[in-house]
Amino acid sequence: MADEKYTMYVSVAHQQVNIHKEDSPYEYVVNIPKDYIEVFHHLFDQTNELEFFNFLRAHLPYVPYHYDRNNHNVDLRLYKMYALIHEFTDDESKKFIEQMPFFRQPVVSHKGAGNM
Repeated sequence: MADEKYTMYVSVAHQQVNIHKEDSPYEYVVNIPKDYIEVFHHLFDQTNELEFFNFLRAHLPYVPYHYDRNNHNVDLRLYKMYALIHEFTDDESKKFIEQMPFFRQPVVSHKGAGNM
């Protein structure tokens, strides 16, 4: 059943995807195919790893925050999370996400950003 969808409860703030709404607070309800559940988990894992490196970088004052490649990579994953939520959520949540300042802007590559 490739078309079978599951109702999931997503918290971007807590970086969680749950099958029961009572499990944890959530911001969005999505109806997604099973394969997409792993995408959320991968994005959350990647974000956590990048945030750890950001924590380490924070102790190096000679690398400005806005030139740090990891910050841009965290932002990119956040954009992907919201795009995924937008794809599979209800109209009210879609309208809310569309009001976010970054939603309709092109993603800028920062290849020349810091080497951290």
